[in-house]
Amino acid sequence: MTEFTGKVWLLGDDIDTDIIIPTEYLALPGVEEMKKYAFSPLREELAGQIKEGDIIVAGKNFGCGSSREQAPEIIKQLGVRCVVAKSFARIFFRNAINNGLLLIENKDLRDNLAEGDTVTVTVGEKIHAGGRDYPITPLPENLMDILNAGGLVKAMQKRNGV
Repeated sequence: MTEFTGKVWLLGDDIDTDIIIPTEYLALPGVEEMKKYAFSPLREELAGQIKEGDIIVAGKNFGCGSSREQAPEIIKQLGVRCVVAKSFARIFFRNAINNGLLLIENKDLRDNLAEGDTVTVTVGEKIHAGGRDYPITPLPENLMDILNAGGLVKAMQKRNGV
C-alpha cells in the first residue's frame, strides 16, 4: 500500500487540455520546455509554483477537450504526484494512466479544501484531509501495474523482459 502527502492546488470544473497546455506551446521541442506554460490561460504563475509531490484537486470533467497526450505528461513533469477530481474526461484518464500519472475520482474532496491544504493519499483506499477520510475506489490491478511501472511503455518493457 502506497501512502503520500502533498500540498493541494485547487482548480475548478472543465479544465480542458487547452488550459493544461495551450496549443501554441505544442511546437516547442519537448515537454521540458512546454511545462512552464502549463495552466497559463487560467493562472499564468501556477506552473512555476507547483513543487515535486504536490497534488491537484479539481472539479468535474478534468482533462476534457482534445486527446493530446502531452497534457498528462506535462502535469507529471511538473512533479504533481496525483490529480484528484470529481470526474475526468475518459480519454484524458487513459492517457494519464499510460503516462504514469495517478488520477483519483472523488466527488466530495474539492468542496472541502482550501488551496495550500495538505492531504494524505493512501492509494486505493482513502484521502485524509482536514481530520476526515474520503474513501476512494481502487483502480483495477492492470492499471495499477501500469502506474507502478511508470507508464504503459515501461510496463510493457517489464512484462516482455526488455
